[in-house]
Amino acid sequence: MNMIFILIGFSMLLALIFLIAFFWASKSGQNDDLYTPGVRILFDDDKPADDVVKSDEDHQAP
Repeated sequence: MNMIFILIGFSMLLALIFLIAFFWASKSGQNDDLYTPGVRILFDDDKPADDVVKSDEDHQAP
């Protein structure tokens, strides 16, 4: 019977820690923008000009 009281106390402590972590994350701005990360994958990234692969014709000796 004593073990159930220990487990209840431990679970209440763990719940309190998670509640504090949730309020800390909300206060620090973790949940401010929920829309952009889900849509960011839909947009194409612009490739820089340095990543363009040249063909063999561009590398021929003069």
